[in-house]
Amino acid sequence: QVRLVESGGGLVQAGGSLRLSCAASGRTFSTYAMGWFRQAPGKEREFVAGIQWSGRSTGYADSVKGRFTVSRDNAKNTVYLQMNTLKPEDTAVYYCAADPGSGNPIATMAHEYYYWGQGTQVTVSS
Repeated sequence: QVRLVESGGGLVQAGGSLRLSCAASGRTFSTYAMGWFRQAPGKEREFVAGIQWSGRSTGYADSVKGRFTVSRDNAKNTVYLQMNTLKPEDTAVYYCAADPGSGNPIATMAHEYYYWGQGTQVTVSS
């Protein structure tokens, strides 16, 4: 069992930055691939970024490539999402999720992730 708790969301102006954190409980965190998803009002949940269990491989949605960076610290049981050059269209609830697979390749579909956090709101004003 893995429990995930996101933090770091908030209100930011367009062009600004935020760093989201996802703290995980459970000894098996370091063996899980991790993903970040987001869901805007009236839209389906979409993949944002993912990272392999070792941190050696990452993947991103085209809409965030070059602006967002996913990383993890297995010693701290935490995964991060650094978001730069934020745009109003990045406004959504952001969720972290755990995939018991190795993350090779990185899963991009929500149903491939077993555990989910409660989400953190990110609002980007224009």
